[in-house]
Amino acid sequence: MERPAPGGRGRFSWDGWRNLLLPQLNRQSLYVYGSEVAVEKECIRQRERGVFVIHPFSPLRSYYIMCMVTITFLNLIGIPIEIAFLDGQSGVGWEGFNVFSDTLFLIDVGLNFRMGIIPEDSEAAILDLKCIRQNYLKSWFVPDMIAAFPVGYIILIADLQYHSDTPSSKASKMVRILMFVRIISLVRLLRVSRLVRFFNEVEKYFVPMLEEFPSDCWVRRENLMNATVGEKYSFGVFRALSHMTAISYGSSETPTNEVELWIVMTSIVSGALMYTVLVANTVALMTDADIPARIYKSKMNDLEDYMIFLKLPKALRIRISNYFQTRHQGKWYDEKDVLNWVSSSLREEILTVMCSGLVRKVPMFQKCDLSFINAIASELQYEVFQEGDVIMRHNTPADRMFFIEHGQLVVETDCFQQELCDGDYFGETCLLTGGRRLATVRAQTICQLFFLSVNSFHRVLEDYPEVMKYLQRTSHLDISLI
Repeated sequence: MERPAPGGRGRFSWDGWRNLLLPQLNRQSLYVYGSEVAVEKECIRQRERGVFVIHPFSPLRSYYIMCMVTITFLNLIGIPIEIAFLDGQSGVGWEGFNVFSDTLFLIDVGLNFRMGIIPEDSEAAILDLKCIRQNYLKSWFVPDMIAAFPVGYIILIADLQYHSDTPSSKASKMVRILMFVRIISLVRLLRVSRLVRFFNEVEKYFVPMLEEFPSDCWVRRENLMNATVGEKYSFGVFRALSHMTAISYGSSETPTNEVELWIVMTSIVSGALMYTVLVANTVALMTDADIPARIYKSKMNDLEDYMIFLKLPKALRIRISNYFQTRHQGKWYDEKDVLNWVSSSLREEILTVMCSGLVRKVPMFQKCDLSFINAIASELQYEVFQEGDVIMRHNTPADRMFFIEHGQLVVETDCFQQELCDGDYFGETCLLTGGRRLATVRAQTICQLFFLSVNSFHRVLEDYPEVMKYLQRTSHLDISLI
């Protein structure tokens, strides 16, 4: 990938900052794009757009996610403690953190309008600002705006306003109500799993606090008014878990008023529902596990046992295992069987999406009818080669041509060397003339290819005699000699 030109020590480099927006080369980007060449093409595509867009695989995106996860986690721990125990006396440091968090969430809303998206049905990142804006407005914009509501600013202003006045019960309650509004920020935490327990804790904390801790409430009964924050928080967690599991709540711990009674009942019911869902999901997970992944593991174990039984050399076993993992990527599917599950029309569309673009790049196919291209695409077979594998050898029978989906390879003869990569093709001469290979082709990286055999090609031509005549007339086209 392009690197910024070296500058003097301490010199500011705009190129360096712009490179933070581009996709970086790592396992995630290679898994999506398939090769270093494809990642470089994605960098070029983003540079050509010339707008400020953060690519989903960029370093800046990674730093941003780590920062937001850290802030969200701190809020997950800090918000209940602040609301339940600090009683409006959180101090300058805590209020500063709240203001900083609210500011960061507001910035987050703005950045999401410039954050590229990787859709599930495409390998290309969405970098168009209009599409990004529409997607964000339809998904997380409303929850994010609610979560970014600047409650910290409001509480800070309220503290400054009441600080000069004589403390009163009314003012104290007003501050606590404003603190209660801070719960709105928990919408941001909905992205964090398992927040049900947290909400049950918050339920129990707020009722005694808003009622000024009556003499018969559990906080006063347990002498927690002057306890440390750690003791209060630990006891609160214990009480919440007791409600959720409906245990350890004997006759001496019955609710003291109607509000507390309904809170306890709601907590017990929500806890029971949570465990019901947990058990149901656990059963579903055990019975409906990822079947293709399970079959893949079984096949992988069989392959390992077979290689050990044959006493194959360790280096060869490693190459075979690496090939198996690369070829199937943790899932086991029978492509032909899966394609037979759908109608011929849908099967044609699937193959068109997968392969027609590769076929169209061959000069002798560019002017052919779409139905012929689709027929050719339906005959393509998928194959994977590892780094160093010989894809074809010099002077061997020329029985197939290849289309490169992802990867880099080199064509070698006595006279020249040529490198090919994503979207290229080779071996098309054999479709028209047959004969033997005039070059050796070797994989430089993991290569994902499709191949078309001579027999399959001629079988398709039997149904398209006009295409056969066209190819015979244009057989003088300049094609490679591989």
